Amino acid sequence: MPVRILSTTQPDFARRFATLRHYGGDATAAVDTQARQIVEAVRQRGDRALVDFTRRYDRVTLRPAQLRVSAEEIHDAIRAVSPGALRALRLAARRIAAFHRRQVSRSWSYRDPAGLQLGQSVTPLHRVGLYVPGGHAAYPSSVLMNAIPARVAGVREVVMVSPPSPTGTNPAVLAAAAIAGVDTVFRVGGAHAVAALAYGTATIPRVDKIVGPGNAYVQAAKKAVYGAVDIDAIAGPSEVVVIADTSAAPAYVAADLMAQAEHGSGDECAVLLTPSRRLAAAVQAEIEVQLVALPRRQDIARVLQRRGALIIVRNLAEAVALANDIAPEHLELMVTQPQRWARQIRNAGAVFLGSYAPAALGDYVAGPNHVLPTGGTARFFSPLGVYDFVKRTSIVSATRAGLRGLAPTVVRLATLEGYDAHAAAVRCRFAANSRRTRTAKA
Repeated sequence: MPVRILSTTQPDFARRFATLRHYGGDATAAVDTQARQIVEAVRQRGDRALVDFTRRYDRVTLRPAQLRVSAEEIHDAIRAVSPGALRALRLAARRIAAFHRRQVSRSWSYRDPAGLQLGQSVTPLHRVGLYVPGGHAAYPSSVLMNAIPARVAGVREVVMVSPPSPTGTNPAVLAAAAIAGVDTVFRVGGAHAVAALAYGTATIPRVDKIVGPGNAYVQAAKKAVYGAVDIDAIAGPSEVVVIADTSAAPAYVAADLMAQAEHGSGDECAVLLTPSRRLAAAVQAEIEVQLVALPRRQDIARVLQRRGALIIVRNLAEAVALANDIAPEHLELMVTQPQRWARQIRNAGAVFLGSYAPAALGDYVAGPNHVLPTGGTARFFSPLGVYDFVKRTSIVSATRAGLRGLAPTVVRLATLEGYDAHAAAVRCRFAANSRRTRTAKA
């Protein structure tokens, strides 16, 4: 059987459940060390290091002038993509933009009872770097999901990096970049691309924030450069939890579990929580049937054997409690009253209600972002959004009368903390006949 059936009533369930959830990841100390060395090399040698690492890791020889993808190449890529694929990308882009426009926040201010004018200025980041993985698959959807919220936020410049290959950058990825409004594309990937975005080179400009998924070396490099730039998050493997009752179709549940298991890292997690042992057995049988027709069946089977489970719970309330404990990236509610149970969900990256809202819908075209917290971080992280591409600045304006009214409290609190200069900075403004109260005049 490619996926096990467990029960919360088993004496050793807690141990087996903990083993299922554990993800050590492949970002070992050796990976971290190598990533830091690559980052420092790029910081010191710039484009020369990029060219060297690209030849070593991607087996592509480039000159610094060839790192940038030309406008002509992007136009050629768009022409190489089928009309149907372009229509799909444009529809997805419109829906993603429509959703994210509702996240836009505005600057605001108010006058308080003390007479102070207080507010918050919301401004977009100036330049953002987008990392798009290469490897065995192309990810045009990742381009849309990362670039469009930045554009909606008002980011002035979006720069994209993606690993090169001897056959060139995937045309669909370049087409998605054009549709999403990416300004510049560079054919460079790995930890060295992250370093270039963080510190800048003669060819690649320094950015304010780096977003986008990547392998262990990319994630390690993002950790290494954090502080020099902001990053979105350290992304882990994809996860899905399906809560289902007897109203769910076993074929749908099986398909959705396998969909998230095919992402490719080998560490994805796919879990069913159901009070129905009959449904669990039917889903297990459906996986056997559907797996045969899938091109990546061996990879999916390995994932399901390692981090897949069909778990029999006492009732839906226990299923919800377990789901909140897992805090999954994707949570599907295939139950008769999904809205009712959704109100009890506290921890999930995205919640999909009903049998006709599979996580795959959210991966591509629903509109909400598919860049979601993984590894239990949905307890405190949110999906990528417009709010990730803006910064907020506090604004304080006070008159003499306004400061006078609050001065005793400021002085008292500053003195309490032992900061006499803070207290003096307020007192000096009200000292009688003090030269400090007079404005300087030529």
